[in-house]
Amino acid sequence: MKIIETSLKDCYLIEPTIFEDERGYFYEKFNEKKFHELTGLDTHFVQDNVSKSSYGVLRGLHLQKGEHAQAKLVSCAEGKVFDVAVDLRPDSSTFGKWFGVELSDENKLQLFIPRGFAHGFSVLSPTAIFTYKCDNYYNKESESGVIWNDKDLDIDWKLPLSDIILSEKDQLLNTMNQNFL
Repeated sequence: MKIIETSLKDCYLIEPTIFEDERGYFYEKFNEKKFHELTGLDTHFVQDNVSKSSYGVLRGLHLQKGEHAQAKLVSCAEGKVFDVAVDLRPDSSTFGKWFGVELSDENKLQLFIPRGFAHGFSVLSPTAIFTYKCDNYYNKESESGVIWNDKDLDIDWKLPLSDIILSEKDQLLNTMNQNFL
C-alpha cells in the first residue's frame, strides 16, 4: 500500500499493491495497521456503505457536522467516477480548497477524506458502484452540505452541464458563503 499526499491537509490517496498473473489479480484493499503507520492517523471504521449510480449522476457535496462528523475512505468498485473532497475545517490551512481525482475499478485508488470535509462524486461511466468506509455512524439530523456548483469552489465535475443528474436534496444545498464563511 502506498500513501500519496494530496493538496489538502490530512487528505490522502491510497494506491494498493496489486499482484497480477494469468489467473487475475489480488490486492489488499485496506489494512488498518498499515494505514495508521503510514498516515499517523488513528481512524477506526465502523460503517460501510455502497451506492450504485448511472452516468451523469452527481452526489454531493455532503458531510455530517458536529459529534457525528465522519472520516471516509472511498473507492469505485465498478465503473469510473470523479471524486471530490472539500476542506471545511475553519482552522485548516487548506480551508475552502478542493481536491478531485478519478477513482475507478481499473486504477483501484482510494481516497481518505478526514472529518470536517464535504464529499461528492460524479459518474463518468455508464454505471458506477461506489463504496464508503465511515468512522462514525450516519445521523440524519447532522446532515449538511455545499451546493455542487458553488461559484467560490468552481469545481469541474468532468461532465457536460446538460448531463448532470441531481437529487432534489442536492439541488437545495447552500453555498459556502451561506454555510461556512
